Amino acid sequence: MAVEPLSQQDVEDRLRELPGWSTDGERITRRYSFDGHFQAAAMVIHVAQIQEELNHHSDLTLGYNTVSLAVNTHSVGGKITGLDVELARRVEAVASGHGAH
Repeated sequence: MAVEPLSQQDVEDRLRELPGWSTDGERITRRYSFDGHFQAAAMVIHVAQIQEELNHHSDLTLGYNTVSLAVNTHSVGGKITGLDVELARRVEAVASGHGAH
């Protein structure tokens, strides 16, 4: 299945369903906060598992009590695709279970 870039309007429409996610026009991003480092680190492991399942990886950053993601699709020249939005949906679905806010 070929992955195609989304239009800016399509990206914005899809992100309306994902509170906290935003775009700078080149990638979609989200920063989560946690009550402590252990919860943040556990979230990183869970995100890594999701990324392996999708075979699609974000720039994933662990801070003391934060986790940040930034993602686009390199195979289409660094554009935003439905695969990026799917990764965001999957991450969003597990975030609250790790105490993300």
